[in-house]
Amino acid sequence: MGKQYRGKVLWKLPSRGRGTCPICKRDRTKLLYDLTIGSGDKIKVCKRCQKKKIDSL
Repeated sequence: MGKQYRGKVLWKLPSRGRGTCPICKRDRTKLLYDLTIGSGDKIKVCKRCQKKKIDSL
């Protein structure tokens, strides 16, 4: 994979994949990781919060 294609998929996401993490409330961070909460719903979280176990929000 050439360097010119790295991160190109981020340009197609709303706000370039950035937003506020619903767990740690960090602003303007990349929300690229899915986290399953207690009811089976999936939310997008930041890199720091991807390993956390959350029952509900």
